[in-house]
Amino acid sequence: MVAFSGAHVVVTGGTGALGSAVVAALRAAGAECHVTNFVAAELDSFAHKGDPRVHVTGGLDLADEAAVRRYYEGLPPLWASVHLAGGFAMAPVVEISAADFEAQFRMNALSCFLCSAAAVRSIRSRQGAGKGGRIVNVSARPALEPRLGAGMTAYAASKAAVAALTQALGEELVGEEIWVNAVAPSILDTPANRAAMPGAAHERWVAPAAAAGLIAFLASPDNRATRGAVIPLYGGS
Repeated sequence: MVAFSGAHVVVTGGTGALGSAVVAALRAAGAECHVTNFVAAELDSFAHKGDPRVHVTGGLDLADEAAVRRYYEGLPPLWASVHLAGGFAMAPVVEISAADFEAQFRMNALSCFLCSAAAVRSIRSRQGAGKGGRIVNVSARPALEPRLGAGMTAYAASKAAVAALTQALGEELVGEEIWVNAVAPSILDTPANRAAMPGAAHERWVAPAAAAGLIAFLASPDNRATRGAVIPLYGGS
């Protein structure tokens, strides 16, 4: 049974389909959640509105170093930080500009790096009350199987950077028992993905609740051994 016992956890991008499921899993386990939101329209259907232990901050640019540091420094000392925020773009390589390529790295890799660094500072600030902490990132299947990134090279490269960051940082922080891991989903069964691919075999996709269960475990004190892993979440796809 995963248990957080009131520990403070950040969930970036926590108001989307996966984010809502992750927040639900964390709250069920007793975590206090600090959630960032970028797409304001997601708040209309956010299932955790009104929960006094879910604190939402909107409009935060997670690729802005100063803004990220201010956000994390304004929170209670953290046990964990879960980084779901990112972006997706698909286009042939000849149609991807330098700005497009850079944008994917800013949304996926840079945001992950900045939030991870800020989380480490926050976790260290509470270690007098108990050693350790957790960071969970989100990579993607094309990061582990780059040939699947055909037609989405900028996205695949940026998510590969997330995977490499996870493994390097997991090794860097091992002595402090700050375990760093990532999940690498194939296709999540979300309303947006169903709308984009109406003819696909949706039953083979990964349910957000299933992904959330693993993410919550990796972020929890119950995860006493797994670090530096990039775990495939492929379902039947």
